[in-house]
Amino acid sequence: MLLPILVRESLCCSKNSVLLTSSNIQTCIRGLQGKGARGLHSYAQWFLCRRVPSRLNTQIRGVKSRKSQTKQQEDEWRKRNKTVLTYITAAGVGMIGMSYAAVPLYRLYCQASGLGGTAVAGHDAEQVETMTPVMDRIIKITFNADTHASMQWNFRPQQSEIYVVPGETALAFYRAKNPTDKPVIGISTYNVVPFEAGQYFNKIQCFCFEEQRLNPKEEVDMPVFFYIDPEFDEDPRMARVDTITLSYTFFEAKEGQKLPLPGYSPISLHS
Repeated sequence: MLLPILVRESLCCSKNSVLLTSSNIQTCIRGLQGKGARGLHSYAQWFLCRRVPSRLNTQIRGVKSRKSQTKQQEDEWRKRNKTVLTYITAAGVGMIGMSYAAVPLYRLYCQASGLGGTAVAGHDAEQVETMTPVMDRIIKITFNADTHASMQWNFRPQQSEIYVVPGETALAFYRAKNPTDKPVIGISTYNVVPFEAGQYFNKIQCFCFEEQRLNPKEEVDMPVFFYIDPEFDEDPRMARVDTITLSYTFFEAKEGQKLPLPGYSPISLHS
């Protein structure tokens, strides 16, 4: 009974196993018939000993192959994770940089375009010299001054209002005083009401967005030199506008202090 089983197992084994040919099988049978039960037992042990190494070799190669594939997959995943982490880090750094740059860039844009009631900073010297005043369009300019709750300065305009015409330069003054017994550094923001008029309100000289240091009990005058662009008279939106308010707010300059964006900070009408 053992011989058919051994023969059948040998025929079903893998290619790496020992293959029995018809001549080998006949030789085995003749040998077994001549030796009896002991011969059968010896041939069975010999047969099993020859098959085991090939199976073991196949299993060992399979384990090594799986380990190699697993290591390759782990290396590939490590590379992918490093790449993703690099992209995430770069994106985070970029977002932080953009958040820090957003406020000054927005201010520059507002100053260049007059968006949000921001007076246009800078001027074209040639334009100022050659512009023609629109004498039949008189505009009243009112001035407002305010301070933040933490600011201890006394800050007010020297004049409550002046009258100008588009294309004509004008000069106004604000006065600031430090009534405390310690030096205080202040910085101001500004806007123009109505907001749509901000693009025509051009400042030649002012004290906005610059740190101003006042010693104890010190008092200074701060000039504002400006003009209204002659194109103000040609804009249909400005047809009913005859009053423009220029408003400044002073804040105490502190480390980490963030100033409100011009044109979007609340305006106090109390001087």
